[in-house]
Amino acid sequence: MMVIRKLLFPLGVVYWLVTFIRNWLYDLGIFTSKSYDLPIIAIGNLSAGGTGKTPQTEYIIRLLKNTYKIAVLSRGYKRNSKGFVLANDLVSATELGDESFQMYSKFPEISVAVCEDRQTGIENLISKSNPDIILLDDAFQHRKVKAGFYILLTSYDDLFSDDYILPFGNLRESAIGKKRADVVVVTKCPQNITEKNKDEVKLKLNVNVPVFFTSIDYDSNVFSTENSISVSDIISKEKIIVAGIAKPKYFIDYLNSGTDKVMIYPDHHNFSEAEISEISELSKDKIIVTTEKDFMRLNGKIYSSNLFYLPIQTKFNSDKEQFDSLVTNWVKSYTK
Repeated sequence: MMVIRKLLFPLGVVYWLVTFIRNWLYDLGIFTSKSYDLPIIAIGNLSAGGTGKTPQTEYIIRLLKNTYKIAVLSRGYKRNSKGFVLANDLVSATELGDESFQMYSKFPEISVAVCEDRQTGIENLISKSNPDIILLDDAFQHRKVKAGFYILLTSYDDLFSDDYILPFGNLRESAIGKKRADVVVVTKCPQNITEKNKDEVKLKLNVNVPVFFTSIDYDSNVFSTENSISVSDIISKEKIIVAGIAKPKYFIDYLNSGTDKVMIYPDHHNFSEAEISEISELSKDKIIVTTEKDFMRLNGKIYSSNLFYLPIQTKFNSDKEQFDSLVTNWVKSYTK
């Protein structure tokens, strides 16, 4: 793989030049970004996936939903629909995308929508839902809209400062893009991360940009549509583990007894009938445990009493109150 990436290095130079010029033109004001008269928070990354955007977006939802009317907008990656789609009880995961459908299922009191064109999506949300705040999921590179507050995520074991631009590396744009961040969150840290470990994370940021460290926090139970089982009760039992996410290692390591059948698919994978049949056949006398995102696509296709998902949340290792205050104080200052 590394040999192939080295061969692709010249393409990386071209890609870097194109993205650099594009961002430069936006920074100069030659390309214009549209602003809106309500607080907009953009949550995203510089890397191509796997930094935990959905759990971080859900964290912001939990932080603000009791005080403000929230709407979430994403493009709805790998959905089978086009244009603006507002979540409701008649819309499926295939029309909305797995991540957006997951957020709507967990937070029915908020508005969740998808649209390839973020300006069109925002304008539709304003006219149809009249939110107090809009969260833009995976929109760090979307320069046509100017958010008021940017949260940049980077994975602890795959920092943007150690990476290179596509296709030689995994960066969607040059690391120079970090300058747009108001806050940086280092995700997927070890649960027992020390202050020394944190000091070793070199992101080369502007000195005024605060950096926070979070870990993956799994639920103590797995859930089906009908019931739940304690993780401690299933951890030693033979089971089927199904993962179609960008970086499944954490999820698999958390559940795997060493004797489990592990089935790994690409991120946002649309399961074929043959794959559904294979998973169902293997699980006749075992339970299936999958991620929340995969559950959104598998539910209804596999016998429900066998299919369970493991919820995930973002957990701040320290300074949670400081992060919460930064976000809530910015929203308050904007909505005065």
